[in-house]
Parts: sequence; C-alpha cells; structure tokens
Amino acid sequence: MKPEIKMLLILNLPYLLFVWLFDKVGAAVRLSPGADASAKLLHLGDGFTAAFSSIAPSFHPADLALGIAGAVIVRLIIYTKGKNAKKYRRGTEYGSARWGGADDIKPYTDPVFENNIPLTQTERLTMNSRPKQPKYARNKNILVIGGSGSGKTRFFVKPSLMQCTSKDFPTSYIVTDPKGTLILETGKMLQRYKYRIKVLNTINFKKSMKYNPFAYLRSEKDILKLVNTIIANTKGDGEKSGEDFWVKAEKLYYTALIGYIWYEAPEDEKNFTTLLEMINASEAREDDEDFQNPVDLMFERLEEKDPEHFAVKQYKKYKLAAGDICSK
Repeated sequence: MKPEIKMLLILNLPYLLFVWLFDKVGAAVRLSPGADASAKLLHLGDGFTAAFSSIAPSFHPADLALGIAGAVIVRLIIYTKGKNAKKYRRGTEYGSARWGGADDIKPYTDPVFENNIPLTQTERLTMNSRPKQPKYARNKNILVIGGSGSGKTRFFVKPSLMQCTSKDFPTSYIVTDPKGTLILETGKMLQRYKYRIKVLNTINFKKSMKYNPFAYLRSEKDILKLVNTIIANTKGDGEKSGEDFWVKAEKLYYTALIGYIWYEAPEDEKNFTTLLEMINASEAREDDEDFQNPVDLMFERLEEKDPEHFAVKQYKKYKLAAGDICSK
C-alpha cells in the first residue's frame, strides 16, 4: 500500500464511528412503531432500544445510506471549519524568538567533526556547500568583530586552521597575521598535513617570500594594469604629482620599459631589478640634447629590428612628451 493512501485511511478512520452512529439512528427510526412520522416520533425511544440492543451495525440499505451520508456531512463541516479557521499563536504575543539548542543547529552540521567550520565550542557549520537537503545550505562567509585581546585569533582563526585535517573538504587558507605569531604557532601543523606555506612579510623582507608581478603578465593589457598599479602606489605629494601631463608621461615611460622587459628580456631578467636598472640608466643631459643613454640605444636597436614593436611605440610617445617638456 502506498504511503499516501495509508495516511489517508488513517486520517479518515475516526469517521467510521459517525457511520456507525448515523446507521444506528436510521435503524432506530425505522424500527420505531407507528405508520407515520408523528407516531414514530412518539415511540422513538422503543426504536433506539431495539437499534442499540446489539453493537453490530444495521446492514439495511437505508440505514447504511444514512450512516455514510451523515459521516460525509460531518467530514465536510470539519474540513470547512479547518480551512476558514484563524491561525492563532497563543503564548507568543510578544514574539517567538528564543535561544537555539543542539537540535536546532544539528541539521546544519556534518557528522564528521573535521568537516565543519567551528563557530563556538558547541556550534559548527558544515563545509559542504551542497548538503543532502538544500534548505540547510548556508553561506560560509563569517564576520567576527572584537577588540584587541577579545580572542578573535585564539578562539576563531586557530580552530578554523586546525580543520586542515579534513579529508572530505580539503581547504586552502589565506591568513593575515599582524602580530607575526600565527606562522610560528600553526606552521608545523600545516606542514604535517602537506600544506605548502607561502609567506608575504611586508615588515621584515628577510622573512618574506618574493613576489614577481612579471610572472603574471600575459598580454599588453596586463602591462597597462601593472603600470597603473605602480603609478597609483608611488604617487607623491609634490606640486606636479597630480597633473595629468606628468602622469601620462610617467605612464608612457613605465609602459615602454616594462614592455621591453616582457617581450625581449630573458626569463631570469623579467623582474623589478631589471626595471630599476633601466631607470637608473636613463640618464639625461641638459647641455647635450643629442646625448643618448644606454636605454635610448636599446630602443633604437629594437626599432631597427621591429619598428612596430609595442615597446618602441610607447617609448617614442614618451620621447615626444619629453621634447615638449624641454621646449616649454
């Protein structure tokens, strides 16, 4: 039997009592002495005595029909009242908010402890973004607010890092370490579980791994992005620092040099060291307008080889801008 049919039968089983009751009423009316309705009404007590002398229902067609009809009417009345009934939440007039318990958080957790994000000592959130029941899926972004010494690192960051043991949901971590202690306190643990640790220390460069943006250049658009980043982060507070003319000249200069390095330099020279050496070699002499520094000669040779080279075009624009400065 299908579960739906079984549930329907269970819900309607109480109405068999009404079938039996109305069946007995029909039998009582039928068994009452008398030829007409008024006579039967006078002797209705005798009819009820006869009808209820046995607990078994009457199988007379008229009695059965009355029993079924009566039960159907009762069912319709209850159904109608239930549909139109107002839904009251008695006892919650001032709100229903309450503190959650273990049963409330349980659907949102994973049975395996390591597969959860620890929120408190007793509450966790599964790392599975697609649980068996989608309604229990939750956003994994967590904001922790607290003053110095309130335990943000000790009670949230460190327990989260210790979930690196999860085999079902291997996780990568990006951690800011203002105090410089996390790498010392958790580094060995991460290495034990085969994590590759990379450290970027902007305070003590001797303790930092190196970052080479040239390794991430893929196109001329990337060169322009790198140039814009350099200018935005080296912009001074001088009188001419904000003038558009000077910024454009600087941008053309950096674009030409970085373009030359990216296209022409060997792999081991594609870095900021080469860029700084080229900048240092860009000597200019006010008393000798025809003077060519080593960088000018490099671009001159490159132009002879490829006049349409990206770096050459940028350098020629820069030299034109430099000429305008001198003429002014």
